[in-house]
Parts: sequence; structure tokens; C-alpha cells
Amino acid sequence: MKIEEKFIKYENLLKMWSTKMNLVAPSTLTDIRKRHIEDSAQLAKYIPKDVKIIDLGSGAGFPGVVLAILGWNVTCIESIGKKTKFLNELKKELELPNLTIINDRIENFLSKKPVKAGDFVFTARAFAPLVKVFDYTHKTNCRLFLLKGREIDTEILTAKAGYSFDYELYKSTTGDGFIIYVYNLK
Repeated sequence: MKIEEKFIKYENLLKMWSTKMNLVAPSTLTDIRKRHIEDSAQLAKYIPKDVKIIDLGSGAGFPGVVLAILGWNVTCIESIGKKTKFLNELKKELELPNLTIINDRIENFLSKKPVKAGDFVFTARAFAPLVKVFDYTHKTNCRLFLLKGREIDTEILTAKAGYSFDYELYKSTTGDGFIIYVYNLK
């Protein structure tokens, strides 16, 4: 199945499953491609191809499943069972052997699985404030590529109160948000 076919199938599955559960805001179902898929796909120009991705709080699979479709090895961590069921359905229907779905809380997963900087990067979209993401990930020293909203400056200031980190900020190409690339997190 070609990449474009996978994205079309993804959109259709998301619409179908959204009649049973809240995966994304209902108002965004009319423009899944731009609001969710293209928004997630913009990370592809920043993340090196030779790393594995751990997607935090994957929900409906953004950005993790999109990046798996584009060729990365991705592990999606999702604590809500019914969302994990949806992600497993995507893995099967979109034929994604490079996608691993874990039904667990992030802190539990990271306490069980050693994650080494250089081998992995973290991604997240609409997951948690920056400081909360750092609370989960700071011990790994992995880089983070996060899709964030308009309030990123406030989130950075709050996170700087408890953490030391370097970052680069990129304007989103699909909306009024940002991509923040975080490294040297301590």
C-alpha cells in the first residue's frame, strides 16, 4: 500500500472510530488532512531518519502513526485502553510493522524500558505542558520534538524554572503553533 493510500485509509478509520469515541475534536474531522496529518508530518523535516521515536500520549496516533507511515520506527505510548485499541487497528489496517503500540502510562513504560539518548527521540502533540513532558523524560537525556500551541513562550518560561535545556523553535507550517526541538535537558 502506498503512503497516500495509507493516509486516506487513516482518515476513513479516524472518521469511523470517532462516531464511537472522542479521538479528536469533532470540529476537526472535516479537515483531518491539514489539521492532523500535515501538522504531524511537518516533524519529518526535523527528525533524523536513523533514530527510533517514542510518541508520548499518542491518542489518535498524531504524530506517531503519521511518522510510522513516513518510515520511522515508532513506539506509541497510550494509557487509555480504547485509544490503544484504535492504534492497534491502525497498525493492522495500514500494514505498519515499524509501529509498536504500548498500553501503559509513560512513567511506567520509562521505568521498565531503558531509553538511551542517541537511539531514541520523543515526540508529542496536544499531550501535556512542556514542564510535565520534561518531568517524564529528563532522566533519559533524549531529544524531544514537540508540536505545541501559541502559548509556547509561557511554557518555556515555566519549564526554565525547574530545568536547564537548549531548544530551537520553528513556526508551524499548518497553523499558529510551533515545533520545539529540545536537547541537553537536565
